[in-house]
Amino acid sequence: MVRGVWSEVGKLKKVLVHRPGRELDRLTPSNREKLLFDDILWLEKAQADHDNFSATLSSQGAEVVYLQDLLAETLDLEPARKWLLEQTIDERYFGVALSAPLKDYLAGLASKQLAEILISGMTRAEIEAELGAVASAVLARVGSEDLILDSLPNHLFTRDTSAWIGGAVMLSAMNKTARRRETLNLQAIYNFHPDFSDNVTQFGAGIADSPAACEGGDVEVLSPASVLVGMGERTSPAGFERLAARLLLDSSSSIEMVTGLIMPMERAQMHLDTVITMINRDTFYKYKNLGMLPSVIARRDKGGNISWRYYPAEQMHQVLAEACGVSSINILQTPQSDSGAERGQWNDACNLLALRENVVTSYDRNWQTIEYLRSQGIEVLEVPSAELGRGRGGPRCMTCPLERAAIEN
Repeated sequence: MVRGVWSEVGKLKKVLVHRPGRELDRLTPSNREKLLFDDILWLEKAQADHDNFSATLSSQGAEVVYLQDLLAETLDLEPARKWLLEQTIDERYFGVALSAPLKDYLAGLASKQLAEILISGMTRAEIEAELGAVASAVLARVGSEDLILDSLPNHLFTRDTSAWIGGAVMLSAMNKTARRRETLNLQAIYNFHPDFSDNVTQFGAGIADSPAACEGGDVEVLSPASVLVGMGERTSPAGFERLAARLLLDSSSSIEMVTGLIMPMERAQMHLDTVITMINRDTFYKYKNLGMLPSVIARRDKGGNISWRYYPAEQMHQVLAEACGVSSINILQTPQSDSGAERGQWNDACNLLALRENVVTSYDRNWQTIEYLRSQGIEVLEVPSAELGRGRGGPRCMTCPLERAAIEN
């Protein structure tokens, strides 16, 4: 098959990650909730953990590419630089007085420096140090250390802002304001970077479509013909339906079935991959306290229209089996107390990244899950989590597969 992502558990060949940078040092106790973090991370240790994680992926044959490097290479191209700065420095947020001089300053930076600033942000003091005094009401009303260009610490979780489905890429409409600029950076990369711009089909309307939010952490590619989508805190029912319609009606798409699971509206279960992930063609690891979920299946009928069918919660496992194209599925759950399962899920025990069938990565702190999976014949590669784990996103969250093979027969 052509380049793209054709399964959840076929061999992982190429993956996009973001090594944490100065944007994590922008987190403070007063802004962490706005930036969607539950804790303040130690940057140097988080970087060491992430380097170990990336080395694990490489050791298993996956080519690891870095978002900030791709962004810098994209900004080497003048049309890309112009487009991204026009989209980012918007008068609705930066005001009339500040927008033009700030845009001019950023336009003159070297690509690597600009890429870092677009991710780590700029404070009032940093802007004034470069531009001098600007008679800006936007600057006047904030403190010297307040961010004017917000940082993007959630770029760490590359899974969410774009997702490859077959040979096409979904640009996510992000639910939370703090994350919407991330999509602009990915949109610039896919539109202009030579590795992508000449042969990538894109769908998704980006940040302008945010009322119909749909995020990559809720999307699991079960096969070249089938996609599973979670509807919870971050992906809306309207976002699910719009994604299903685009996949099923696009003549270039191989997708024949889109299955939506209706999830609880809880931050602890913000994405589908925080509660259930795939291990092999017919096996899922599932959060013990998730229970059974109702679902909706969308298909294209013979007349070229979409048919929608609702299934009650008790049929969840049958629906998943049908979506996977198998007669039945295996559900793995660590035998532990409900409170133990809740602690594990909080530490991303369910957020497994398959490198190929029956080989997964997991945070090392989830020792009960690791021991249980190994007892079931699953190879588990442990990755350090002392610092990264405090970001509330596991191995799957931190990876956007760019190339993954279909499941071999």
